[in-house]
Amino acid sequence: MRHTPAPILLALALATLPAATAAQTYDVLITGGTVVDGTGADRFAADVAIVDGRIALVSREPVDPSLAATVIDARGQVVTPGFIDNHSHVQQTIEDYPLAENFLRQGITSLVVSLHSGDQPWPLEEFASGLVMAPNVGFFAGHTWTRKQVLGMENRAPTPEELEEMKALVDQSMREGALGLSTGLLYVPANFAETEEVVELAKVASAHGGIYVSHMRNEGSGLLESVAEVIRIADEADIPAQINHHKASGAGQWGWSEQSLALIDSANAAGLIVTHDLYPYAASSTSSAILFPQWALAGGAEEFAARVADPGIRARMEADMRTIFMTDRVGADMSRIQFRVLGSDESWNGKTLADYAADRGLPNDLETGIALAIELQLQGGFSAIYHAMDEGDVIRIMQHPLAMIETDGDAVGYGVGYPHPRSYGAFPRVLARYVRELGVITLEEAVKKMTSMPARWIGRDDMGVIGEGMRADIAVFDPDVIADRATFSDPHQYSVGITDLLVNGVPVIRDGGLTGEKPGRWLRGPVRRPVS
Repeated sequence: MRHTPAPILLALALATLPAATAAQTYDVLITGGTVVDGTGADRFAADVAIVDGRIALVSREPVDPSLAATVIDARGQVVTPGFIDNHSHVQQTIEDYPLAENFLRQGITSLVVSLHSGDQPWPLEEFASGLVMAPNVGFFAGHTWTRKQVLGMENRAPTPEELEEMKALVDQSMREGALGLSTGLLYVPANFAETEEVVELAKVASAHGGIYVSHMRNEGSGLLESVAEVIRIADEADIPAQINHHKASGAGQWGWSEQSLALIDSANAAGLIVTHDLYPYAASSTSSAILFPQWALAGGAEEFAARVADPGIRARMEADMRTIFMTDRVGADMSRIQFRVLGSDESWNGKTLADYAADRGLPNDLETGIALAIELQLQGGFSAIYHAMDEGDVIRIMQHPLAMIETDGDAVGYGVGYPHPRSYGAFPRVLARYVRELGVITLEEAVKKMTSMPARWIGRDDMGVIGEGMRADIAVFDPDVIADRATFSDPHQYSVGITDLLVNGVPVIRDGGLTGEKPGRWLRGPVRRPVS
C-alpha cells in the first residue's frame, strides 16, 4: 500500500493572497532572522511577511518595516514553523486550559490528540467545532472509548454484532472529522482486544482516509512482537501506521531499538507506510495498572479486589508481577518508581515507592514493591514516572529518518499536580540537549522532525514549512538560549527561549509573554483521500 496525502496546492493558496507590492501592507513582518524552514534545508537569512494568516513573502532582501502593522525583530534568532506535537493528552482539558501555556512556551502551535487509553470527545464534531483555544488541535477516534461503549471492561472478544456496533462508532467519528484510529493496547480494556478486532476497526478508518496510531501492546519484553503487530495492522487494514513514543523499556531490552527500527525499515521497504515518534526522556509516565497482568484488572476495582482476596489467584498475580517488574519495568529498585499522583495520600506526590517503603520500615526490594503496589491499587492506584529506559535508545530512535517528536504531555496549570517534565519541556529539550549539547542531530533535522514531517503525516500540506502560501504558524527563538527547565524533582518550570509564537498569523507569545489570543483551529480529518 502506498499513501499520498491529499495535497492543498500551493498555487491555490497563493491565489488567495494579495500580491506583495510596494503598496502592500502586511499584518506581521518578522525581520532579520535566520530561517530554518522545516524542510531540512540549510538555514538562511530572510524576512517573513504575513497576510490573513498565511505567509505572503519570504524575502532574502530586507523588507521595509513601514509596510507592516506589526514588526517582530528577530535579529540573532531562528525563525521556524511552529512545532506540531504528535501526541498529547488534552482531549478532556483543552477547554479548561485553552491557552495551553505549557505547550506554547515549548514553541508548539498544534496538538495532535491520539487518545490511546483516554476517552474521546463525543460527539466529536460538536465538541471540536466549538473549541476556542490558542493552539490548533486535531483528534482521533479512540479504540478504548469505542470498546467501552460496547463491551465495558469485559475481557473477551466482541460478538459479530458487537463488532459491527464498534465499527459504526468509528465510522461516525471518522465522518465527524477524526484523523484516524488510535489504540492503547497496553491498557485495559484495549489490551483484551485481539489483533483481528483492531484490524477490522482500522479498515473503517482507512476507508475514510484515516491513519492508525498506537501505543503498542508491550514496549518491554514484547517490543519486537508489538512492532510486528503494528506492521500487520498496517498491512491487513491497508492503512498508514504510526508508533507513538517508541521506546525500549526495561534494562533487559536496552539496545533493542536497533531491532525495532530495522522492523520499521523493512515494512517501508516492502511498500507499507509505518512511522514513529518519541519524547526525549529516559523515563515514562503512566498509571500503576501497568505493574499488573492485565487479566487481573478485568471488570474493574471490585473484581480486582476479589482476585487479591483469593490466595491462589493472588499467588498467580504476584508471579506475573515479578516478571513485569524485573523484565519490563524497574527491576528490584523501587526508587525508580516516582509518584506523580497518589490519590489516597497526595503528600507522597513526587516521592518514590522506595520512600514509601522506608516510611513503613520495609526494605527497597522486589517483594516490597509488589506488596505495596497491590495495596495501593486497592486504594485506587496511582500515576507514576518509571525510570526504566536508556538514553542510548532515545538517541538511536531520534536519529532515525522517520522519527518525529511528541510530548506525551498533559495540559497543566502551573503548580498543579506533579507532571512528567515532558509536559513542560520536550521540544526545547531536543533543541538544547540533543542539538546544542550532544550534537547527535542538527538543528535543521530537529526542526524538520517537529514541523514538516508531522504536518505531512496528518495531511496538512499547507503547514510545517516557512514558505509563501503556507499557514503562518511560526516560532521565533534564540538557539543559544532555548532549553527545558522542568526536572523530575521540580517539574513546574516553563521552558525558556521562545520569544515570539504565531498561530494562524496571530501572535500568542510576543516578546516572551502570552498575549491571551486564541486563534487555534480544529485540524479536521480526513488525512488522505477517502476510498470511494
